[in-house]
Amino acid sequence: MRPSAFVVLGLAAMGSWACSREEKPPAPPKLFATETAEPKLGAPAPAAPVFTHLTVKARGATTELERTPEGWRITSPVEAKADPYAVEAMVQQLTTAKFKSTVNAAPSDADLKKFGLTSPHFTVTARAYVPDVNGGGAEDPSRQRTVTLSGGEENPFDGSVYVRRDGDATVYAAEGVVRWSLDRGPFELRAKEFLGPLDAATLQSIEVTAKDHAYLLTRDADGKTWRMVKPEPTRANASRVADLLTAFAGQQALSFPEDTPAARKALGLDSPLVDARFVPVSGDPIRVRLSQATRDGTPVVHALREQGTRATLAEVDARALTTLDVGVPELKDRRVLAFPRDAVRRLEFHPGGKAAPVVVARGSSLDGGSDAWRIEGPDGGLARHFRVVKLLGSLESLKAAAFGEANVKRWERYGIGEASRSVVLRDADGRELTRLWLGNAVPEQDERLYARGSGPDLVEVSAGAVADWPTSTADLKDPPPGGPDGGAP
Repeated sequence: MRPSAFVVLGLAAMGSWACSREEKPPAPPKLFATETAEPKLGAPAPAAPVFTHLTVKARGATTELERTPEGWRITSPVEAKADPYAVEAMVQQLTTAKFKSTVNAAPSDADLKKFGLTSPHFTVTARAYVPDVNGGGAEDPSRQRTVTLSGGEENPFDGSVYVRRDGDATVYAAEGVVRWSLDRGPFELRAKEFLGPLDAATLQSIEVTAKDHAYLLTRDADGKTWRMVKPEPTRANASRVADLLTAFAGQQALSFPEDTPAARKALGLDSPLVDARFVPVSGDPIRVRLSQATRDGTPVVHALREQGTRATLAEVDARALTTLDVGVPELKDRRVLAFPRDAVRRLEFHPGGKAAPVVVARGSSLDGGSDAWRIEGPDGGLARHFRVVKLLGSLESLKAAAFGEANVKRWERYGIGEASRSVVLRDADGRELTRLWLGNAVPEQDERLYARGSGPDLVEVSAGAVADWPTSTADLKDPPPGGPDGGAP
């Protein structure tokens, strides 16, 4: 072959390669394109759109959603909080997803029917704005963007879904996750935790009438502790109250039936098994009623939450009936002593009988005294600081192993009296903050002692928890150099 022939063939090949590059189809576009043209190479990426409104037609219903300062809310067919995870998944796909491929650029009516796009399985209309450099632009018409996506059949070969956009005749294929995120009905888009928030810090009282128990709790002025008013006045266990509220507010709806007076009566909500009232520090009280009815021979539980003019009816798990149905022992504060630790300036450990108490006191730097713990009796000296701090901490954390007789009239029956082993805590002015008496061993419970603390009830405490109380000043002092005998031969 002549050299000129090789040149001709080479030019032909190059021309074919160049044509193939020029004829390469463009990459499939984004589901939600905010720019009219692809950004130039090296140009900064366009700002992500901020979605403000979604209309989802799926599962035989139309759901309207709006972004609010408090988060996404459903405005139709009901007024309710939206499920943040479901909406976030939808917004994420609209923001980042691209079509997988172009299926048909000019589909016929027969093609659209084959792809399931004549009557789409789902349609999503999304409105958003492209923020400016300062994050604004929500009210700027030039920054508004709207797209409507329609989804059809699923491709059985790769799980993709056929999708079409308004204003674009092309049929595209999108990843299956797009369908999973966008094909959502009102129930899937609605928040299932509808009873909350029920935060102990925002409530001032809780009143519950349940199947087996009834009680009234009020929050103390300090905003942290709770007190039981009914059925008996006593300190309430603040951490247990918080746990109950968390568990109750976490109940999820299994369905949202239509709320009508007839439905409430048929479900037994006029005579509920649980009737709870939560009064916040500010705002309308929250009332929650729970009832049980039978459906197809199976018991089902429903909850009705009412606050102001808003009411929500939902089917819930049967465990919701027992979450708040707890008794006095579970609600009581198990701390044996209640006192402000920072106010303690004096501890008096009474060994019992006529023995002299072991007394330690702490001065105040404000009045010129030392802030160290010193022994005041039976003899003087500097106390081991960490030993006293440990004793104070053990008194503060001492818990009742069990509750005994309430409002005891004759404490001597349990070995508790003025001559009992005890400890007294006082403030800087000598006022008694609290006192703990120890009594006899609990019958058949030798590891426990009867005790009397800050409350009116008899309690049982672990003998080991109070075994290290000092019985002499030597228990609070550092040992002398060289050992207990001072190093003498």
